[in-house]
Amino acid sequence: MLEKFEKFEGAYVTTRTLPMAATVATAVLLLTACGGGSDDGSDQIAGVPTDAPTSASSPTGDAVQRPKVALPADLKLSFEGTSSGDAKKDAVWADAAERVRAMDEAIVNGKPDSPAVAFYSKGSTQSSARTSIKWYLDHGYSLTGTTRYYNPGVTFTGSGAALTYCGDESKGYAKDRKTGKVLKTPVTKDAYVLYVTKLEKSTQGVWQTSDVLTQRGSAQCRP
Repeated sequence: MLEKFEKFEGAYVTTRTLPMAATVATAVLLLTACGGGSDDGSDQIAGVPTDAPTSASSPTGDAVQRPKVALPADLKLSFEGTSSGDAKKDAVWADAAERVRAMDEAIVNGKPDSPAVAFYSKGSTQSSARTSIKWYLDHGYSLTGTTRYYNPGVTFTGSGAALTYCGDESKGYAKDRKTGKVLKTPVTKDAYVLYVTKLEKSTQGVWQTSDVLTQRGSAQCRP
């Protein structure tokens, strides 16, 4: 259902110039249709900023043992809306957030075949994540700074969930792996990214990301 769109890990391309061919409304409808129809609302999750956990225990308090993800002190990720009061929706957002953290950890540590990224990914997103991580390594880049993720919204479908959220990369930067030089660029509207993702629940009960679409400069994500 999503093949007509260009699919990529847009947050991890330093040039930050890749466009998305569809509006978010169209993308969400397609993701929902692929899952067999919605059985829940799509209300946005409101909340306060908080960092996702770094321990090996579940971020949602269940019995699943998730891989430990640890980021360096100079790289901070903030996820808002993690405690909406709807445990089912919070679980989707928590696992999606751990995948984002795992991606950044893999880039910093130079591990395209990161087990943590694979743990939170399904199907083509495993290979696309590997390609994105390798791109950073091939160009000699790491990551530093602070990135904020906010305005999550979850819609449940017959076979999974569609999750939309925003990313603020205005204070997040690439860093030269050899010299440590931070590659700062002027902040433009493209620093604000809309993510439209599809997730499916594994047999272990983990919400794995199976599709990722992004739109840079999204009006609904800009301050």
